[in-house]
Amino acid sequence: MPSSFTLVTEASISAEALFDLSLDIDAHVDSMSQTGERAISGVTTGVIGLGDTVTWRARHFGIWWTMTSQITALDRPSHFTDRQVRGPFKTFVHEHRFEQLATGSRMTDTITLASPVFGALVERLILVPYLRRLIARRNAHLVG
Repeated sequence: MPSSFTLVTEASISAEALFDLSLDIDAHVDSMSQTGERAISGVTTGVIGLGDTVTWRARHFGIWWTMTSQITALDRPSHFTDRQVRGPFKTFVHEHRFEQLATGSRMTDTITLASPVFGALVERLILVPYLRRLIARRNAHLVG
């Protein structure tokens, strides 16, 4: 059974601007500098769109990983979904939702994952907390 978590981030910019920034490959690479993450195939710079794929290479837990994601749903500026189509997870789905607020916007990330090797206990105790911190740092960089 997959594990899931949700992270809510508020920003002082509009939902539309945050939506666009969240689809920007270059902004993503900048936000993930601590992992050495880079786009190596597919859309490797600029804005990714519906049906597009990007292959990422990054270091996590001291190991280099490669993962290809595809944008499988997109409704600008309210939400989009990226889903792993090749990589280390049995399941990895990242839903991004955006709401306009009176003083900015709210971004809600919901990530659902399943490891092909480790069970649900390791997912909940190690992978979910690690990914929650990683996405929180990414979001802080985007809204900062």
